[in-house]
Amino acid sequence: MNLSNRRKFLKTASLLTAGSYLLSPFELFAQATGESSLPAIAVAKNGTAAQVTRKAIELLGGMGAFVKKGYTVVVKPNIGWNRSPAHAANTNPDVVTEVIKMCFEAGAEKVLVFDRTCNDPKRCYENSGIQDAAEKAGASVYHMVDAGFKDYEMPGNKYLKSWPLYEMAMDADCFINVPIAKHHGIAELTLGMKNLMGIQGGNRGHIHWKIHQYLPELAAFVKPDLNIIDATRILLRHGPQGGDLNDVEKRDTVIASSFIGTADAYAATLFGKDPKEIGYIANSVEYGLGEIEVDKMDLKEVSI
Repeated sequence: MNLSNRRKFLKTASLLTAGSYLLSPFELFAQATGESSLPAIAVAKNGTAAQVTRKAIELLGGMGAFVKKGYTVVVKPNIGWNRSPAHAANTNPDVVTEVIKMCFEAGAEKVLVFDRTCNDPKRCYENSGIQDAAEKAGASVYHMVDAGFKDYEMPGNKYLKSWPLYEMAMDADCFINVPIAKHHGIAELTLGMKNLMGIQGGNRGHIHWKIHQYLPELAAFVKPDLNIIDATRILLRHGPQGGDLNDVEKRDTVIASSFIGTADAYAATLFGKDPKEIGYIANSVEYGLGEIEVDKMDLKEVSI
């Protein structure tokens, strides 16, 4: 199977196994192609944002394991809030920059960056520092528009049966999910799965009604190729918007994994949380989104 058809294959595989999710999409891909699976998770600590980002991805085999020559890549950070990078409400622009650089180094033809913001889009893109950083790194930065959403049926799901999603994200050769790790008043934490709400159209407030059921089903359908969690600064309280620098803690950590449930589970421990006690992380196991018990993870961890 040609790797350029990887995302198409994963979507098809989820339909063929609708309702079961006995294997993760990446295990299905490995079985179909005969390729060995990637390590479950890599964590790099105690360096600059650029250093820990690059090292975490290198521990997974490098960006070339995900991005091939000629690919169109979507890098989807959290740009939801009109906050400066210091407030840890949005993804660190230095993390975004390094991811984009590595995509181009791996041969990407285009890198696209966007998010459906909660505050005014122009202010969010500018004050987060992400628009300027991404454009300087060579990416194309877009404001999401209503015409870009398409209704997707999700027949493998029990709760989230259909939803409008941003077609540009779904059609990319590679989709890289780059959330920040922070507190959230409803979900407890906003991490990889929660960040996928940034490609949802419609009334996203509805998702919060059954957030612990909807998030893993959304993640199982979207299937990001790579999840890179920015924990260089984490927001401990008053998320998701924050605003008080006293709520921010510097951790100089980046987590990378193909398995979104595994990435979220490890990130939860940075807040002193048991992943099994956070509903959407616990429920992610049913959908093959990875190991959530840290002591059972195939974990590579380095301090720079």
